[in-house]
Amino acid sequence: MKLSLIIPAHNEEDCIKQVIDDLDSELKKESIDYEIIVVNDNSTDGTLGIVEDIRRANPRVNMIARNSPAGFGRAVKDGISNITGDAVGIVMGDLSDDPKDVVNCFRKIEEGYDCVFGSRFIKGSIVKDYPLLKLIINRIANTFIQVLFFIKANDITNAFKFYRIDVIKSILPLQALYFNITVEIPLKAIIRGYSFAQIPINWYGRKSGVSKLSIRKMGRKYLFTVLYVWLEKILLKDEVRIIRKREIR
Repeated sequence: MKLSLIIPAHNEEDCIKQVIDDLDSELKKESIDYEIIVVNDNSTDGTLGIVEDIRRANPRVNMIARNSPAGFGRAVKDGISNITGDAVGIVMGDLSDDPKDVVNCFRKIEEGYDCVFGSRFIKGSIVKDYPLLKLIINRIANTFIQVLFFIKANDITNAFKFYRIDVIKSILPLQALYFNITVEIPLKAIIRGYSFAQIPINWYGRKSGVSKLSIRKMGRKYLFTVLYVWLEKILLKDEVRIIRKREIR
């Protein structure tokens, strides 16, 4: 089984080389067949040149150069369109994710799960330097999602998730253009009945640069996406009921 990793990167010149090197080292050590696709999302710093140099030296690394308009969701969708693996995971380009967690998630996919969700808020996880305001908003938002969808997964807004490629294909097209894609993908998978595991992960916070997530700007987009998928869930249930009635007749 081959793993495709998508790394959306906007102005990550200080981090991106170490992110790729650490992933490359860990995956080779674990004898995992993989590719890394860096989506350079309209960077204005040296990110593009750094990744180009890495790509020339490492055939497992590929790059997609995006121009305006930028957007985390747009970058993820472009990455998905270019993967060649059997499973796909999303990793941040700011050193906040742990490469060992990539391996742990992939092993769960190999066990047979359709999706694997990393959680920063269950026993065994380690979280460092998480801003207090973001933490409070995160916990409120994720509790709302848990109640609305009747699920135990408690870190749906986190981007660090892995999927079998057939899961991704079944939920296309994706609508979100920004960080709200982090809730669209898992929730669409959940309402279609795909199996998932939730495992503890480590999150270390951004090592340098500036966070691209604006809570004020993104709040309504997250809410719209959550409600949009919830409505889709209701419609899917109605379709199932209609089909069952026809079968009974």
